[in-house]
Amino acid sequence: MRQLLARHRSIGLISWDVLCWVLALGWFALMRYDFEMDAAEWRGSATYVATAIVFQVVGGLATQIYLGRSRIGSFLDVSWLGGTVAVIGATLLVLASVLPIGAPRGALIALPALALMLMVSGRYAWRAYRELIRRRGGGGETPTLIYGAGELGHQIARQIVTSQDSPYSIVGFLDDNESKRLRRVEGHRVLGTGEDLVRVAREQGAAALVVAMAGASPALLREVRERCRQIGLAFAAVPPLHEMIGGRIRLDQLRDLDLSDLLGRRPVSTDLAAIAGYINGRRVLITGAGGSIGAELARQVHRLAPARVALLDRDESALHAVALSISGSGLLHTDETVLCDIRDYDALVGVFRAEQPDVVFHAAALKHLPVLERFPAEGFKTNVVGTANVLACAAEAGVTHFVNISTDKAADPSSVLGRTKRVAERMTAHFATQLDAPYVSVRFGNVLGSRGSVLDTFRAQIANGGPLTITHPDVTRYFMTIPEACELVLQAGAGGFSGDVLVLDMGDPVRIVDLATHLIAESGHDLAIKFTGLRPGEKLHEALFSSAEVGQPSHHPLIKRVQVPPLAPEVACADGPSGQAEPSTEPPDQARRWRKRRPSDEWPPAAPLAGGAAEASPQVSVITVTA
Repeated sequence: MRQLLARHRSIGLISWDVLCWVLALGWFALMRYDFEMDAAEWRGSATYVATAIVFQVVGGLATQIYLGRSRIGSFLDVSWLGGTVAVIGATLLVLASVLPIGAPRGALIALPALALMLMVSGRYAWRAYRELIRRRGGGGETPTLIYGAGELGHQIARQIVTSQDSPYSIVGFLDDNESKRLRRVEGHRVLGTGEDLVRVAREQGAAALVVAMAGASPALLREVRERCRQIGLAFAAVPPLHEMIGGRIRLDQLRDLDLSDLLGRRPVSTDLAAIAGYINGRRVLITGAGGSIGAELARQVHRLAPARVALLDRDESALHAVALSISGSGLLHTDETVLCDIRDYDALVGVFRAEQPDVVFHAAALKHLPVLERFPAEGFKTNVVGTANVLACAAEAGVTHFVNISTDKAADPSSVLGRTKRVAERMTAHFATQLDAPYVSVRFGNVLGSRGSVLDTFRAQIANGGPLTITHPDVTRYFMTIPEACELVLQAGAGGFSGDVLVLDMGDPVRIVDLATHLIAESGHDLAIKFTGLRPGEKLHEALFSSAEVGQPSHHPLIKRVQVPPLAPEVACADGPSGQAEPSTEPPDQARRWRKRRPSDEWPPAAPLAGGAAEASPQVSVITVTA
């Protein structure tokens, strides 16, 4: 019967409302006359009811009461129904004063009110029955616990109760606020706290859990999800607030955890007007444009209407891929793509003189820690000498904005990667000081989805059937997504603080084991995790700031600044990857060649490029963004 009425909603509602007018007449005749009306009064009353029924059906169809305008028994449904019956009653009352209908005067007043009362009662009874079936799971809905009895919990409960085809039926609530114990939400009790999840789920026969807390920490989400997995509960959570329309949640938005939830980060709010101000109509050069960060930077910069974007990389295949993603053409026949190695100073000078960029994003680098530990000279030549080359060419070309991309490994560096990127930060600070220009660095953690990232490694290992390799069970890292990283880089150039280094506050560090566990669960396979031990130069926990750095507020509400000492490129290039002066490897020769190629008349600043790290020069900032 329930399924039949659900399929034929209009017929069911019309039939019920017609019956209510008839029942109203019987109720009135019984209560007022004890069924002892004369024949004329019965005929008049029957004529009145028949006319009211015709008006009811026509009016209900016209106002779409019977066509699914609103949910049966809802406030909106009852409001339209009441208005329709009131109009019918008023219209028939006027007609009865003109035409001799013959119905008793009391019927003209009582019948609409009695009919409406029966119509509304029937609708509420149907709604209560539907809710009872849903609570018992008799309609195929999943018995569900809701974790969170706040505003979002109320919203979800209301959606489930009022939805015609909700996949859930509520069996109770959980909330960590003890004061809400025994409180009811949409008629459902708060049965305990998160600690009672397993017990309550078993007692209530729950098959799913919905976390209705938009501000839940990643640690809590991971913990609850793992407990659900252990007892076989399906898990869903509300999306971040920025994904909700007007701060309202819909049932189809409930989802399992994604990587953003595990990272505990939300997209960084950037000042697009400020970013567009220094890029719009300007000439932009991106080094390392074929890499993950460089390619995304190129795509985001293109949206800001620059006058021109030059994409520089030493890998022609990577250039082909980024050009294809931007323009849809892989012909590589335009001079927008530039094949050049930043180690080659002479070639780089030619590029800068041809392009005359106003803005430079320096993303070219060698980044794989274990490889650079084995080949430190290569890291030195790219990350230090190459960066010095780019900085020198930018200074010669009169670049107004320069952004050097760094890493959190530059804070208290323990590896070749960290030391070379730290030197690059300090050289950028030196040029910023000498030129009094917004030459800045951006320091952030690991980027999920970049080439060679742990995410790619894990997914490849899952595809191969495992095991997933992790250096240490307790190792943690800061993570961000590629779009977040590039938004931060673009925001860095808009800051206008000479020598700043922007570092995103990455939230809480993520245990690599948790990331691996999430990906294994996502794959649906039962794979092993193998611990291989920390590699040389690798830290158990990364830091965003060194022990000597103190964060300071900046121009951006999500950014802080710390100071780093400037370092002249002559001194930087005289120190090899080990940090010792004039080591017996190739870098000193490279440094001498770098110095020979830079006669003083090639430098635009009036003051000569001075000194080393110990020189008393203005301290320079690093910036952190709090998400």
